Amino acid sequence: MQITEEEKKLIDGLHIGTENEVVKNPYSGDSMKLCPEAVAIYDLIKGAEMLRDYSTVEVGLGIFGRNWPDAYMVLLD
Repeated sequence: MQITEEEKKLIDGLHIGTENEVVKNPYSGDSMKLCPEAVAIYDLIKGAEMLRDYSTVEVGLGIFGRNWPDAYMVLLD
């Protein structure tokens, strides 16, 4: 996974599971199978959106888009 030092600080405390998961876009209904790291970043983004923590959303989107561009286009674009 490609991350900067700032991004590493943000994701160090995340719980990363061990299984792939299917994640569904709540707006389009499209879904993608994600690796555990992608699921953790996706959950971080969606949680930060609910809390209106837009700086975390931006950092999370950067990580997700750089590392899983196809999933980004389906789930977050």
